[in-house]
Amino acid sequence: MGRYLTKRLITIIPILFFVSIFIFLFVHLIPGDPARLVAGPDASYEDIKLIRKDLGLDKPLYEQYVNFIGNLFQGDLGTSLKTKQPVLKEIGIRFMPTFWLTLWSMVWAVIIGLIIGIISAKKRNKWQDYAGMFGAVSGISLPSFWLGLILIQFFSVKLGWFPTGGLESWKSYILPSLTLGTSVAAVIARFSRSSVMDVLKEDYIRTGRAKGLTEGKVIQRHALKNALIPVVTMTGLQFGFLLGGSVVIETVFSLPGLGRLLIDSVSFRDYPVIQAEMLLFSLEFILINLIVDVLYGFLNPQIRY
Repeated sequence: MGRYLTKRLITIIPILFFVSIFIFLFVHLIPGDPARLVAGPDASYEDIKLIRKDLGLDKPLYEQYVNFIGNLFQGDLGTSLKTKQPVLKEIGIRFMPTFWLTLWSMVWAVIIGLIIGIISAKKRNKWQDYAGMFGAVSGISLPSFWLGLILIQFFSVKLGWFPTGGLESWKSYILPSLTLGTSVAAVIARFSRSSVMDVLKEDYIRTGRAKGLTEGKVIQRHALKNALIPVVTMTGLQFGFLLGGSVVIETVFSLPGLGRLLIDSVSFRDYPVIQAEMLLFSLEFILINLIVDVLYGFLNPQIRY
């Protein structure tokens, strides 16, 4: 396992290198001139030219990239063009709201999705199955921003149970995490239903039933562990997508997280912040996939690395 982990961690370096090239080119393709935004609407052409030179934007693109990578290796993510604060500090302030939002969304999604999936598989072609799959299809189909607005209108405006936006207390995470986790729960429900149904057809399940085990024990001891392997893969991928989905949800609920920071940075053409955030999201996605691969070994000891 240690050797496998070392190999996987080493492969992260070239992957991040190619990702950094793509991100750098993508950011510089965004229409608009950050120097003009920094200078303000009344700035003269000479002022804008001076600011562009001061920011290093007058240099060839390859030279800007080399400087970007060089600073990155020294732990310097640059300075925000908008706030004039170190990018590392900006991201550090905004990281925890996004982390808690994503974590709570995944917790809801896994618990609700697995329960619906297992019940639907056990009660195949019965009303519980139809109700569960109807809810799953609805969860996938509903646009997250629309669901968020409906939840705000009902639970915040009418009932007053939760704040309409901002970050006041732990209650501020309830509605955003439910909104963000709904589509993921729906995907997990459909996937776990299919996976559990496939496992229930295996011979060792029939053997367990023949030994007199109850249906609940058959699922708990034999079916669930094997059925979870493909579900874990898909859940890991969905966790990565949650990071991207937080951009929309944080805007709807006015949460001061990385998603809103990214939206504000794109509006201001704040290149250093955009590049750093996108690299961070990429790194998180790669690490989540590594964790998922390691979990295979715990769920199925027959898997060797």
